[in-house]
Amino acid sequence: MFFGQNGAHNRLSHMELSLSHRLFNSSSSLPSLFNSRIKLSQTHLFSLNNHHQKLQFFTGLHHKLAASMEPQTTIPHAFDNGSSITSSETGRIGEVKRTTKETNVHVRINLDGTGVAENNSGIPFLDHMLDQLASHGLFDVHVKATGDIHIDDHHTNEDVALAIGTALLQALGDRKGINRFGDFSAPLDEALVHVSLDLSGRPHLNFDVQIPTQRVGTYDTQLVEHFFQSLVNTSGMTLHIRQLAGKNSHHIIEATFKAFARALRQATEYDLRRGGSVPSSKGVLSRS
Repeated sequence: MFFGQNGAHNRLSHMELSLSHRLFNSSSSLPSLFNSRIKLSQTHLFSLNNHHQKLQFFTGLHHKLAASMEPQTTIPHAFDNGSSITSSETGRIGEVKRTTKETNVHVRINLDGTGVAENNSGIPFLDHMLDQLASHGLFDVHVKATGDIHIDDHHTNEDVALAIGTALLQALGDRKGINRFGDFSAPLDEALVHVSLDLSGRPHLNFDVQIPTQRVGTYDTQLVEHFFQSLVNTSGMTLHIRQLAGKNSHHIIEATFKAFARALRQATEYDLRRGGSVPSSKGVLSRS
């Protein structure tokens, strides 16, 4: 069908598509996107003439919906665990400073990032593992830490994990609209590690991993479990880590961080069918 250059074109340029609640089968709790009116130009209308382009158009609307669900949150000081919040920003970003007599830690995490990693904890192997968290979780992870590593890595490893957990807690906010659960198994050569987690607000760690050597490089392998226990304590996460196979210590630990990153990515991503509601029959998910 063709239109004239004047009257019909002007009418088309002002046509509007109203998005009803029925279009996305959602509840009244959805963001104001559903009450908005989206203006379509003549070019956009013609681009919807085939099914594939229609699908692309509405997929784009879904992405806009997900972005509109991002909470504006601050973390209560009662849950700081020694970490003072240095910024409160729109979106799912957590930024934490933790300063003690033993360490000085600064962490910034963007859950909706692209996998940018800038990590300098003073512990090279830990930095390598944090890079896995960023790369495979598609989080932007920035960690800068100084500590008493002339004694050992224990305090710095612990305080980095505590700060990351607090940053996750801050970034997640009220946890509306997220999947909440994540589950992933990651292989690395002969090693295979399974991670299942629940962003429930209830901290619990089940760590069933047998690392055969005491050290990888200069890193004490006992600190792997301690890292995840510290992160769980401040984030309010239920976390199960189970080694299914593996003989090489480096491979086992790296597979653990990769599986954790992918499971956390699943859990923090938005479930569009949920329509912005809290994924709990209680109607609330909070740090207990």
